[in-house]
Amino acid sequence: MTLLEAAAALRRREISSAELTAAALQRIERLNPSTNAMQTVMADAAREQAKQADYELARGEDRGPLHGIPIAVKDLFSTKGVRTTGGSNLFADHVPDHDAAVVESLCAGGAVLVGKTGMHELAYGITSSNPHFGAIRNPWDRDRIPGGSSGGSAAAVAAGMVSMAMGSDTGGSIRIPASFCGVVGLKPTYGRVSRYGAMPLGFSLDHMGPLTRSVRDAGAVLNGIAGYDPRDETSSRRPVENYVPDIEPSIRGLRIGLPENFYFERLDPDVDAAVRAAFHAAESYGAEIVPLRVPDIAALNTVARVILLAEASALLEPHLEQRDRFGPDVLALLDQGRLLPATDYINAQRLRSALQREFAGLWSRVDCLFTPTTPITAPRIGETATTIGGQSQDVRLAATRLVRAINALGLPAVSVPCGADRRGLPIGLQIVGQPFAEAIILRVAQALVPAEVPVPHL
Repeated sequence: MTLLEAAAALRRREISSAELTAAALQRIERLNPSTNAMQTVMADAAREQAKQADYELARGEDRGPLHGIPIAVKDLFSTKGVRTTGGSNLFADHVPDHDAAVVESLCAGGAVLVGKTGMHELAYGITSSNPHFGAIRNPWDRDRIPGGSSGGSAAAVAAGMVSMAMGSDTGGSIRIPASFCGVVGLKPTYGRVSRYGAMPLGFSLDHMGPLTRSVRDAGAVLNGIAGYDPRDETSSRRPVENYVPDIEPSIRGLRIGLPENFYFERLDPDVDAAVRAAFHAAESYGAEIVPLRVPDIAALNTVARVILLAEASALLEPHLEQRDRFGPDVLALLDQGRLLPATDYINAQRLRSALQREFAGLWSRVDCLFTPTTPITAPRIGETATTIGGQSQDVRLAATRLVRAINALGLPAVSVPCGADRRGLPIGLQIVGQPFAEAIILRVAQALVPAEVPVPHL
């Protein structure tokens, strides 16, 4: 059942929030030992919130579609009085005295917070194989990674523990797990959703967004969390619109960009075929496919890596004397960042601005772009290299190659399932729009993925 379907059932009195919450907690109890998706389970508090939601709905107090719905948030969102670790041994005992802005908004909408999801250490990686709290496993194949860094959120949603879990995305950390776990993952425009109270990683690259079981659910969550927040200096004052697409939206006449360079190079053949099929499907619904060349994405990926290396190391500098408290992969990245000269960071930001201006020119020709989300499906846990087209590639660099640049550009993007590979593993389609075009990319996504995503047999 999707979030919006559950919301409708609540209002028809066919089910109660208490029943939905009990079912979520039971599924977590059964499946979490084999997936490790949930870092902290807040069972007692969730039951009390569900009881309150049922009482309010019975009195006609309707806070919106999230009212009474069990949800989870990544363990880098501050939760008042509840441990928030950021997946790090440094913060294993950190208990905030306030809620993150996203948590405030979700709770104001009446959502029932059942727990905190696990993640890659400090949100700095794509495997979610956490050295402190254990590896998170992909529900489609528990020998494989769920992606990262929002791996727990994606795995929890894919496994049906909750219909929505919040994630964060600095270099693909919502969209990569969405692709590997076969769910919907939305990275809104930079500044569309407040980052207040979320542990940062890259000051100029961090985005907050939901992972859900349907496209319309993602729109409903964005409706609840988007908007200006003076506590976040990057927050946009642009008015919030309705992001929930129609059940059967029209995309007739929309112009969809087909990149002729970069995005269809070095792909697994199953990924290539599935994403090209999405172009044919969109064309059959009346969209116009526009072949075009995109600006230098390889250069933009380099820019984004340099910026993140510098910003993450600057952020964590006060803790770097405690070297034994970091996992080896994260520590290696932080050490790299400390070696970067300031001139590299400044020049990367200058080139970023130039490429943003180049990219802005595309939107006079197209309404959105289609690309694969990841060039591969989920690798095995512990696998550091993958082979594509007979060539070996680093798993981390391969997984981020098609998504990282979109963070540097600050553009909205959604990953939606678009088929499966020869092993039955999910494949992701990335839909990218111009700034604040979330409503358009979600409309296109809904046209292509009109139903709830499938649940693996567990």
